Amino acid sequence: MARSKDSTPSGHVNLRTLAEHLELSQTTVSLVLNNSPSAKSIPQETRNRVLEAAARLNYRPNYFARSLRQSRSMSVGVLAPDLSEGYFTRVMSGVVQELTRAHYFYFTACHDWNRELIEQYPRMLVERAVDGFLLLNTPADQIEVPVPVVAISAHSEVPNVTNIVLDHHEAVASALKHLYELGHRRIAFMRGPHAIPDSEFRWQSIQQVAEEIGLRIDPTLVVRIDSAGWSIKAGEHPMAPEIGHKPMKGLLDQTRDFTAVFCFNDIAAIGAIRALKDAGLRVPEDVSVVGFDDIQSAAYNTPSLTTVRQPLFEMGQRGAQILLERIANREAPFSAEVVMAPELVIRESTGPAKYFKEY
Repeated sequence: MARSKDSTPSGHVNLRTLAEHLELSQTTVSLVLNNSPSAKSIPQETRNRVLEAAARLNYRPNYFARSLRQSRSMSVGVLAPDLSEGYFTRVMSGVVQELTRAHYFYFTACHDWNRELIEQYPRMLVERAVDGFLLLNTPADQIEVPVPVVAISAHSEVPNVTNIVLDHHEAVASALKHLYELGHRRIAFMRGPHAIPDSEFRWQSIQQVAEEIGLRIDPTLVVRIDSAGWSIKAGEHPMAPEIGHKPMKGLLDQTRDFTAVFCFNDIAAIGAIRALKDAGLRVPEDVSVVGFDDIQSAAYNTPSLTTVRQPLFEMGQRGAQILLERIANREAPFSAEVVMAPELVIRESTGPAKYFKEY
């Protein structure tokens, strides 16, 4: 027997109980709730009644049933080395905006560069039927999954992967030309960790640009974040300014014969500035410092940080867009690489070289 219009169904309201409550067919209710083009043939009064009842009864669609009909789980997996402030938060803000707009859920897993976890987490997420993967700063060549993959800053030339990468040559050129024009010839370089894919690509670009502008790189002025004779203490986060403080302190113990330093990222640059100040050097009067990424705190550091801005929000946004496009069109061809443009942001941490001498 039909349910009375005045009665209110108890418990969870699904499509069937909502249709019974309204004394309408499930097809009619479904067409209205999904805003189907066919719903235009349904009287406006009926459509209003369906929407009002759905809101009043707190109707929620059965996403599991919908995913079965669409052969999708409406979820993706996101893998990243860490969840710290800086690179991850800016990229994820773009990712979240796009996934939320598309009504997609996401699982985030932090592997902390543990090779076992890099291999294990994708398998676990595939078991949870994710429709695709977004890899942030995570190499894709260690991951084999049967779904589309988009990798941001991974530089992985493997099948089934779209890479979102920065134009590192342009990024480095803007920073080094800026320092060169300020009279800096003795420039120190803080390279990134071996594990991070961007590290080698950026270093190759530094060497190429230096040759193009006639800048000599002194090997004694090159330090590396993960090879400077220090290790992260228990409880410390690997993306704290300590990653730049210790290499810079080690370099200063060996020499002060440089007028600028180009750091792998902004977090390292902030740590380097602290080490320079601890050594009695002024930034930028004695040593200019350039970072990379343009994280939110870069503009509020003292001094504010000159840096190469990666369009991190846009990279996350574009990565999510491409992943959703590939999920919706599994058989369509896709680009292996999408290159994003950098921007040099000049602030207070760079100035004219204290002394100028051609080497």
